[in-house]
Amino acid sequence: MNKHIAISDYQYELPDEKIARFPVEPRDSSKLLVAIGESVETASFSGISEYLDDQSFLVFNNTKVIPARLYFKKSTGAYIELFLLHPVLPSPVIAQAMEATGTAEWICMIGNKKKWKGEILQAVFNIGDESVELTAELTDHEKNQVKLTWKSPDNPGKEIYFSTLVRSFGEIPLPPYLNRETEEKDLETYQTIYSLHDGAVAAPTAGLHFTDEVLSKIKARGIGSGFVTLHVGAGTFQPVKVENAVEHTMHSEQMIFSLGFIEALKSNLSCVLPVGTTSMRSLESLYWFGVKLFLKEGQQFFIEKLYAYQHEKDTLPSAEESLEAIISFMKAGNLDQLHGETEIFIFPGYEFRICRGIITNFHQPGSTLLLLIAALIGEGRWKELYAYALENDFRFLSYGDSSLLIPSK
Repeated sequence: MNKHIAISDYQYELPDEKIARFPVEPRDSSKLLVAIGESVETASFSGISEYLDDQSFLVFNNTKVIPARLYFKKSTGAYIELFLLHPVLPSPVIAQAMEATGTAEWICMIGNKKKWKGEILQAVFNIGDESVELTAELTDHEKNQVKLTWKSPDNPGKEIYFSTLVRSFGEIPLPPYLNRETEEKDLETYQTIYSLHDGAVAAPTAGLHFTDEVLSKIKARGIGSGFVTLHVGAGTFQPVKVENAVEHTMHSEQMIFSLGFIEALKSNLSCVLPVGTTSMRSLESLYWFGVKLFLKEGQQFFIEKLYAYQHEKDTLPSAEESLEAIISFMKAGNLDQLHGETEIFIFPGYEFRICRGIITNFHQPGSTLLLLIAALIGEGRWKELYAYALENDFRFLSYGDSSLLIPSK
């Protein structure tokens, strides 16, 4: 692919005081920028249901952020930080890795790695009334692969799930641009109220604004909704360091879809609104898996970074045909759930196949997420709306305000 996307065209000045370092309370009292068609106005997120079309179908990401930062103190007093990226053993599938007992191996980012000379790191902490001994061994120095082993000396035969371990010992990994220490309250506020499946290292932040009251208003309108799972990886914060953004390395993220959700999605394609960029990437990746099935290109659900740009438009199935191919595949294999991985890179020039608009926060300058927004609403439009948000005191980034973006058809 020869396309060139100049990342310098997707920069804007973001004053430090516009970055929200703490969330508003209650969650739904955040501002909402409403941009439907060519209009733009400021509202409160608590009233978002009033702006949704009756035919809207909202898609939420129910991943749950895990306390993915583990700190070990050496005898010298130096701290080694392990930031869990993705599991290797006993399974590379996050849902299964979170159920590991006794031992697990993960690829990590390692803070202060130069001071880790290969010795086994040790930590002792409590889970409830029982003490737990945790060790970390660097099994592959080049890949940053770490073997974690844990047991309770008080109850040696007790099985302790990895998910329980990290919740007791780990720390929530706030985005680096917040530039502050994690506080106890972040355990609650940096999590959507509908989070369910452990595995993300970053929150799907567009969902942080939703409360039970907002969801009730949406349901009372008769507006449909569904849940997908995309375990957000640390790559979401990786800056684009190349001038041609197309050359940026996209890390893969794991997704889970239920058969019931895909069937509901197929029946509600007129106005699909993902809540957040993670839901959007999941939905568009789902379409492209259906393309692989439809075109008989294989049955592996892995969407490569630029796969979506490699086809002639007239060879592609409709969204309905793509989803039908997936439903048939799942029924033939007696599958209730579909697991996949995606590297999909959505930038200007991408044609959306499932999504009609998006509910999303305001993103960093020069980020892959800003490119996604530009692809949806247009290169001039994103600049107009971000300028409006800055002029009208919207709060930016993960703990910031929200927007409802639905471009003209």
